[in-house]
Amino acid sequence: MKKIFPFFKSKGPRTQEDLIRRKTIGSFLLFFLLIALAIFGWMQLRVATPGRLSDGVQKPLRKVLDVNEKIFNRNFSTQHLSKTYPVSAADKKVRVNGDVGMSDDFDPASWKLQLVKASGDTLLLTLDDLKKLPKTEIVFDFKCIEGWSQITHWGGVRFQDFVKAYHLEKEASMKYIGMHTPDEEYYVGIDMPSALHPQTLLCYEMNGKPLPLNQGQPLRMIIPVKYGIKSLKRIGTLFFSESRPPDYWFERGYDYYAGL
Repeated sequence: MKKIFPFFKSKGPRTQEDLIRRKTIGSFLLFFLLIALAIFGWMQLRVATPGRLSDGVQKPLRKVLDVNEKIFNRNFSTQHLSKTYPVSAADKKVRVNGDVGMSDDFDPASWKLQLVKASGDTLLLTLDDLKKLPKTEIVFDFKCIEGWSQITHWGGVRFQDFVKAYHLEKEASMKYIGMHTPDEEYYVGIDMPSALHPQTLLCYEMNGKPLPLNQGQPLRMIIPVKYGIKSLKRIGTLFFSESRPPDYWFERGYDYYAGL
């Protein structure tokens, strides 16, 4: 204690009470110093001037998120599967994780998926086109960044089967896929290994029935190895990229990977 608080040095003999008093005062001073440093650090993080921001969040926080992303990427494996459940365990009242991009003027009957190839050519695919491909179902614990999770039942075509059916091997060798809603209000970017994960679906059914409008009718992404923010509803356009496509929640302070 002498080295930390030399001003407590006594000129005469110390009693036990003197020692306890000095240690108590020193402990309180150290405690309040740490509190002051914590408050100062928090206030610095709250400063949101442009020079202190990186992709929608304060630079120190962005660095932490980037480290988390590197750890998830290094440990990713297609052998790591999300836990699945029997259909009987699926909730019949499925929660909705956000409504950005779900504009009211959308007509499902006129919908076509715009698939942009590496050459720049665009294929227009109907839901019937996708339903001709092998169907896969999954029941898993859907997790939302809002803090809730729910066991849900989905059906559609595996993204890796979609790639094979439309001869997208060249595109699948790229680093990312990007998607956005028809109104372009909501958009995500997904690393290719996660897109090609065996549980990732282009989904057109929920609980054995066509997707409801608020769940992304006619087609949405379901990607169990990530939080729900990556499971874009109402896919309008799907494309491939060597660089990170824009991502709605990344721009608002979340990590790009959003993995589980």
